Amino acid sequence: MVHRKVKALLNKLTMEKFDSISGQVIVWANKSEKEKDGRTLIQIIRLVFEHAIDGATWSEVYARLCREMMNRISPKVQDEGVKNSEGNPIAGDQLFRKYLCNGCQEGYERASGDGVAKAANQQNKEGRTEEVALFSDKYYAAQKVKRHGLGLIKFVGELFKLQMLTEHIMHNYVETLLVNVEHLEEVEIERSCKLLTTVGAHLDTQKARAHMDVYFSRIKELTKSQNVSLRMQFMLQDIIELRERNWVSRDAIVAQKRGSDGRDVAGSGSGAPPSRLRKKAQKANGINLSNKL
Repeated sequence: MVHRKVKALLNKLTMEKFDSISGQVIVWANKSEKEKDGRTLIQIIRLVFEHAIDGATWSEVYARLCREMMNRISPKVQDEGVKNSEGNPIAGDQLFRKYLCNGCQEGYERASGDGVAKAANQQNKEGRTEEVALFSDKYYAAQKVKRHGLGLIKFVGELFKLQMLTEHIMHNYVETLLVNVEHLEEVEIERSCKLLTTVGAHLDTQKARAHMDVYFSRIKELTKSQNVSLRMQFMLQDIIELRERNWVSRDAIVAQKRGSDGRDVAGSGSGAPPSRLRKKAQKANGINLSNKL
């Protein structure tokens, strides 16, 4: 009953319907008041995770739902098996946060398992050479793994932006993803870029500047590696340039120019000269910009 009803509500969740849908989900979550193990709340959090990680598109709205649930969860909801340092059951918003952090950790460990990462990375390599892979079960399974991994990283980042996860946890994620640049899989590179795109502006503070400098030193190493595909090198270069622009996206710059100039400048780009990698790609493809009309 809970699974079917809440899943139907989550399928309808959008920013426009947020107040109505979130209120109904919270009513279901608070039914755990009558339980000693918080099983209804756990079930609902798992459903939210399933929806949030299935694609990065809706990460923000599901993170906002979690924030609303934590704010409005009944203090009577508790789990006798989860206790604080004084030996008392954790309840209400503290219990919700505990469940949420556990879910993030479990999801990350699943997504980071050697077999999972290697399967997705192997699919990336095969996809470039074997057209038949596009129609195989192996291909679709690897695509699902990749989608869920990126969805989880984006969701975790959105939770952090809403102050539901700590800065320390975010640094742990980044450090884990970039721990071994010499043997980094493409899956981990893409997740690193996704996470830094989502939370980089919030992490790049004066206090954490030294940590960020280390991360970007590793990223610059990767852009020069012969073991990293050109696609991944582009992605890494984009995140380097994003930081150089103080975390302002190209789209935001274009929109700002369009507003101030009163004209469409979408084709003009950021005004910056082509990067080393883009020049490399242009040369590889036989493109001579000076000959283009």
